[in-house]
Amino acid sequence: MEALASHVVTAALVAGLLAGYGIAVPVGAVATYLVSLTARTSLRTGVCAALGVATADGLYALVAALGGSALAAALRPVLVPLRWASALVLVFLAVRGAVTAVRHYRGHRLATRSAPPPPSPARAYLALLGITLLNPTTVIYFAALVLGTRAADAVSPLEQGVFVLAAFAASASWQLLLAGGGALLGRLLTGSRGRLVTALVASGVILLLAVRMLL
Repeated sequence: MEALASHVVTAALVAGLLAGYGIAVPVGAVATYLVSLTARTSLRTGVCAALGVATADGLYALVAALGGSALAAALRPVLVPLRWASALVLVFLAVRGAVTAVRHYRGHRLATRSAPPPPSPARAYLALLGITLLNPTTVIYFAALVLGTRAADAVSPLEQGVFVLAAFAASASWQLLLAGGGALLGRLLTGSRGRLVTALVASGVILLLAVRMLL
């Protein structure tokens, strides 16, 4: 009996890890923004932002573990509004990032204005949490997990907890890796011109991914 219970928990652990990495690893607009944000601010801010993304993934994993087909059906009508809301937020972030980078670069060259204050770690956490919760890719992914769960199958609270924690841990490890890459990029690009180019490229990528999301 103990061997069977251990096997079931291991299966839930593996399923959670696969679910977490499955949604986290593909690099999209949110990941691009996370790297760019960390490069422009600090590793501490990037870590908090990464945990915001992982928290959203963990919440959707919890929905997948606790929900059923009825919950997935309830998500379908809001997918289109979520897609538009997410795209508009990403477009806003891309435009604001580009404008801020240009102003900072000009201000540095003219020495007439200081750099805008970076977002606090708490604000970065909440911002990335909200963006990821609005991300239709995340919604669709975990809705598919819910649809793939048969309501007739009895799943213990322990299995559900292991699945959710594993999904959160997988997502967090990958997002923290991206934040670390952003911090390294920020150290390498110490000049104002390098930071300007990085910010403009990241804004362009985010903008393209937002448009692709709508199409």
